[in-house]
Amino acid sequence: MSAETLSQNVNIHDWAFNAVDGNLYAVEKSTNILYRINPTTSVVESMGVVPILSGLDYTYGAVYFDSEGRFYVSANQTGTIYVIQNVQDLNGINGMDSNLFAFGPSSASNDGARCPTAPVLQEICDNGIDDDGDGLIDCEDPSCSGFGNCAVIAPPTTANEGGLESNGRLSQAINRRNFNRAKNSYKFNLKTARRLTKASQQSQKNAFTGFQLQDFIPLTTINEDYAIDSTPLDLLNITNATEVYSVDYIQNDASIASILALKTENGVYEHTKYICDRLLGAELISVSTIDINGEAFIKSIIKNAEGSFEYVLSLSAKVENSDANFTIESHWNLDLYQADVTFYNFQIWSDSIDDLYRLAQEVLNLLNTEKPISGYQLSAPPTVFVRKGKYNNGALDLQIINTNATEDVTVDSRFRITETNGFNYSTANLNLNKNYITDIQLPTGNLFDIGFRIGDGVNTPDDLFLSDGPWGIDDSQNGTTVMTYAVSPNTNSFDVEDFLIERNVLLTATTQSYVAAYRALTPRFKPVDLSDYDSFKLKASGTGNLEIAFVKQSITNWEEQYKTTVVLTDDFQDFVIPFSNFTATNGTSMNLEDAVTIVFTMVSEDGILRGKAMNLQDISFSTGNTLSADTFETATDTNTLAVYPNPMTETSNLYFTTNQTETVQLIIYNTLGNIVFEKTVKTQVGRNQIPIIKQNLNSGLYVCKVLSAKKQYAPLKLVIK
Repeated sequence: MSAETLSQNVNIHDWAFNAVDGNLYAVEKSTNILYRINPTTSVVESMGVVPILSGLDYTYGAVYFDSEGRFYVSANQTGTIYVIQNVQDLNGINGMDSNLFAFGPSSASNDGARCPTAPVLQEICDNGIDDDGDGLIDCEDPSCSGFGNCAVIAPPTTANEGGLESNGRLSQAINRRNFNRAKNSYKFNLKTARRLTKASQQSQKNAFTGFQLQDFIPLTTINEDYAIDSTPLDLLNITNATEVYSVDYIQNDASIASILALKTENGVYEHTKYICDRLLGAELISVSTIDINGEAFIKSIIKNAEGSFEYVLSLSAKVENSDANFTIESHWNLDLYQADVTFYNFQIWSDSIDDLYRLAQEVLNLLNTEKPISGYQLSAPPTVFVRKGKYNNGALDLQIINTNATEDVTVDSRFRITETNGFNYSTANLNLNKNYITDIQLPTGNLFDIGFRIGDGVNTPDDLFLSDGPWGIDDSQNGTTVMTYAVSPNTNSFDVEDFLIERNVLLTATTQSYVAAYRALTPRFKPVDLSDYDSFKLKASGTGNLEIAFVKQSITNWEEQYKTTVVLTDDFQDFVIPFSNFTATNGTSMNLEDAVTIVFTMVSEDGILRGKAMNLQDISFSTGNTLSADTFETATDTNTLAVYPNPMTETSNLYFTTNQTETVQLIIYNTLGNIVFEKTVKTQVGRNQIPIIKQNLNSGLYVCKVLSAKKQYAPLKLVIK
């Protein structure tokens, strides 16, 4: 062993030995240059700036190699691991292949040694298999970013849509807000929103004594093209926020990041993005720490239902020491925040972990400028958490990630069977057998919403909340008084092919204008494709005319929504209403490809105070137009698809005919329009057959499409039991 002098000075914090060529490699802080160091001659060579690191300013305190010469570089502040391929082949001139590899926790210290000839599992990005064992398949894995058909980036959601994940306490007020937005087809328009500048913020500050939320909002920190005001003022009426201000950061006419700032005077803001999203189609890809100004905050990476990724962080500031200082709190569990004090809350999300870091750091710097930060109260992320889940036929299907080999966890839940029922409580123990990934089913029975905590009793637990599409009432008109509003569980069985509207509703009221009950098809009033159905069924009794309207997302005027009217009596009647009975003022036939809400309205036609009643049960969407194997065998239309058996239990086959050989793609969508299965096949002349396996698909309705460059096949619905 000897001490040597390098041929040039480099600002590095770790290096690693490459067993392929016998050299040392390191990445320099700030410049992000990859250096090759000859351990024999001490000569340092620059291989150029690492593309994936360009523009970053991190400390790379942990680097290592695998047996094939891939160089892995970890950023201390964010925990992000990057990979540089085949560094031994670089000469400083040829191109450098670099990408994301994984997301880990931040670290304030550098690492120890790692065997340079040990293999590192790699994700193959197009084989439908979790090759590296992290539970992420193909494009879900960060190491596949930009590979083949895997997208590099997707815009996050706007702050105008955020900040409202129901915890059960305010569900009725939240539902009413979402109903009003859906009824009027409200959609935030990025292009017409007010643009923000530092000059405009400063002018507002000069006219205001003290500080306000916008004083803590960064501008130009992430090199956005411009920033816009996206403040959802309607949050003030239905949450514990007393002030709200939000900004979207725009690049290439799309939102790349958002900050939602809220003042609360009776404790922390009670809605957090990660608590609810995972049971509504999103996935919690990772939860770990990010080091900002020397403090370890919790960051989470969320894959939204539509496939975009968001990097999320939240923090709250409270005034202490006779208004002289701010103290910062940030926790995964809301009950860890100090109660009954005023907080300035900041929820930050971005499509880039680096922009998340920059925005959060600048928020802290702006807070510190206003009042010096005297302390931090931060907690660790959960070690056991739910990656994704879904309520299905009286049970929660959960995928649990167990990062510390925990043997058992406890699930404490608080739930309601319907919107108007009281809360019930339950406790269950789950055995994870120390496995990293566990798919488990937790029986719950029929329910409307549930909040639950899962943990080992030692480390930070995970909290989640789930709600079904809610029932609600519109009694907003003067002179309308609700006498009875009760929601009850369904008790009758349904055809498996029907789209069931869970729970029944009873509403009695007096009105001199109108009263209505409504049912959202999803918890957040998102559109659902119901175009494969052709009728609407319900069992109902009541007083006189009942108008039924379907609110479509694409129609902005309530008067132009599709509606029909049925006559109710004191006795229950079974109604099967063809879609053709629903009409609109524009005279076009109805296509329910974007249904959001069903609205049931009773009107006092003469303007006199009248008693109104509706008792609606066993509501569903149905169809009589199904294809079968027999249909296929006798069909003369070569554009016809058929699936047999349908409904499918475990396996089925899709049949179609073609007059020529070609390559086609089978795509299966769920009712939200998300792709859940796809397969490419080469056809033969005549009859073709494609096997379908249930695998991880849940029970329900799906749509099959065969995409061909030479002909158009009619889509077909598939029911999975």
